[in-house]
Amino acid sequence: MLPHSYTVDSLSQSQDLASNILAASTPSAISAACSSVESFLHSHTPDQYRHFFSITFPSLICKIFGFGDATAPSPAQSSSPQNGWIDVITATNDSDLSGRVFSLLSPSGILMSSIFAVDKLSLVKYVFPTERLPEYSRFMLSSEKDRTALSNLCPFLKGKIEEGASYEVRLNVFEYYMFWLSYYPVCRGNNESSSMNMIPIPKKKMSRLESWTRIKGFPGSSKRDSDQKLECNLYVKILYSYLKAFVPVFDLNAHQPYRSSLLQYGNGYDGSVMARAEFLVNLFVHYWIVENDFSPFPVITAKSFGVAPPFRSAVEEIPPTCGLQEVVKLLVKYLNLSWVTSGVGSENYIEYGESPRWKTPTSGSSFHVANLSLRPLTSWNTHLQRPLYRYILRSFLFCPIGSSIKNASQVFSIWVTYLEPWMISLDDFSDLEAALNGSVKDAKKEESYESRGCGYTSLWQSYVISNYLYYSSLVMHFIGFAHKFLHTDPETITQMVLKVMSILTSYKDLLVLMKNIDKAFHSKQTGPGNSTVNELSRFVPSIREQLKDWEDGLCESNADGSFLHENWNKDLKLFSDCGDGGQQLLQLFILRAEAELQAVPEKNLSEALKCLDSLKQVEPNGKQCEVQWVAKLLINISIWLNERLGLNQPVINNDKKENSESVSYVDVSEVDARNVAGAGDAGRMMVRGVVMVCGSVLQLMRKYGVRVNLRVMASKKFLTLLFLYVVFVVLKRFVTRMIR
Repeated sequence: MLPHSYTVDSLSQSQDLASNILAASTPSAISAACSSVESFLHSHTPDQYRHFFSITFPSLICKIFGFGDATAPSPAQSSSPQNGWIDVITATNDSDLSGRVFSLLSPSGILMSSIFAVDKLSLVKYVFPTERLPEYSRFMLSSEKDRTALSNLCPFLKGKIEEGASYEVRLNVFEYYMFWLSYYPVCRGNNESSSMNMIPIPKKKMSRLESWTRIKGFPGSSKRDSDQKLECNLYVKILYSYLKAFVPVFDLNAHQPYRSSLLQYGNGYDGSVMARAEFLVNLFVHYWIVENDFSPFPVITAKSFGVAPPFRSAVEEIPPTCGLQEVVKLLVKYLNLSWVTSGVGSENYIEYGESPRWKTPTSGSSFHVANLSLRPLTSWNTHLQRPLYRYILRSFLFCPIGSSIKNASQVFSIWVTYLEPWMISLDDFSDLEAALNGSVKDAKKEESYESRGCGYTSLWQSYVISNYLYYSSLVMHFIGFAHKFLHTDPETITQMVLKVMSILTSYKDLLVLMKNIDKAFHSKQTGPGNSTVNELSRFVPSIREQLKDWEDGLCESNADGSFLHENWNKDLKLFSDCGDGGQQLLQLFILRAEAELQAVPEKNLSEALKCLDSLKQVEPNGKQCEVQWVAKLLINISIWLNERLGLNQPVINNDKKENSESVSYVDVSEVDARNVAGAGDAGRMMVRGVVMVCGSVLQLMRKYGVRVNLRVMASKKFLTLLFLYVVFVVLKRFVTRMIR
């Protein structure tokens, strides 16, 4: 038992330290506060940490992330709205300060080892504010019916929901810190959206322990300049260091190459390294990917616990929170490393302390690509499949019409990364590794072939099969998205479509596998035919179940501007030639894109058309359903007409009066029918009227950037109708002559 005088001294020191932390808003003060925290922890033993983690640590979390800064005025009046330490570092671009704060928060630092030590003694528990939980969990926690199932359906909440004044989420120190770490990017994303919408966020002054554990508001930090790019974002650097230290990816049984780093922390969390890793993975996935999804759990699993999503009455049909794409992409890339392990041991992988790239075999080694094997579905990928699929699909389906496609394009980048796990290597983390090691990556250093992914091989077959909907159904949904937003940014949308189709068609083995799965999916019975298709038929029931579950409650509606409709993709029609199949939708997109691209600036038109030509060569069925020479001829005629009619330069309206005077009008009152000499005058008036109408149409076309596009006449249907019409005319004349 500690002496009373020492306890009082520890209490006063913790209070003074908390006050210093709250007052630290300049680089020098922040650096001094970090030193004070480390000095305190070094000078005390774990059984003396109670006051520090009860009083000082919540204040430290508040200042690091900028939550509820009681020293600042209201967000609208604050002269320096970026009050969190991470925001100060971002604003000042101070690499020394960034390194100082990271040293304090490092997984190998004194703070983290103290956290594990105090948790081992169970000295401190926190109550996490329920209003900062993911949206669906707040709804379930408030429902007596769903409350009991929440801890079973949410692994990161298991054993943490307790009854007090009301039902509360009670956490140890490590859990409490990681909850706030996860909430930070969600907070920033919501806050930036609120700032853009000019929605004021109320701010409440808080006392110490009770308020910090029940934070009701946070300061409105100003929107970060989207063009500002730090050499290494401190938050991402912290996140990566925790993933690297606490979430093994290469050998989930031996925990390599993290075994040495984990031993120094002991068994502070719950005696299990993998339990801590699963806690973190589930926490990040639910906070950033599941987040505001109205169907957050697999339907069958939810129903087994008496829960019936979707929760449309409580959770809106909105896209995922903006601003999360960077952390989600890092998480996806990192976790997908767990799919590749070495069949000959870990010698072909480097320790994280070394340069972040694959070890390459020596000329005399027995290393071969065949020695690499894929992890079974017990890898981290199983934690991503459903949540990430819905995250990407919700971004496409619920993107508001008329809005920027910036967020959707960032989510698209995550999808592309997920589609090509064979292209992920440790070099993708080299910048972060250099930042952790305090070194600078040599940009001039060329990548060796071995340091990059070697492309798709049959070793990735199980990955593609288990994630088949990403390569089929999601592609169809994306084509629908591309149609809907083609007019918003035709260049970017066309490039995005080309990127996806290139991935699907770049590897012959991948395309063959996808087609065989498609054949198996649509075959009604197996027979002595294609043995590969018959073998793949055993995966069809699980794919059908995935399709029903992963797209639960998600569909296009007639109100969102889409030409698609509910259940339109239930039969996976990517390789279908029917009217609503992938082949025809892609053809229709190409036709529409050629028309839209005519309106892009002339300096970009050539590259845009090249992109479109490339897209025509990567159709999934490898067939051309149009007449190439007719299309090119009509495009050239369209370009010539646009130049001759001056449609490439839109009208600049400098003065309304000038515009009104430039238009000619006919005063009908001056024309007396009795003065019309005859049919000649009437004809001239008609011609003049037609010319005036054409002039007005041209003026409107210039004003709104509309151009002539005859390319649609080269479509298969148009040419078929034209051919039938010609045949009809010829037959009609032939029959008429025969009768005569």
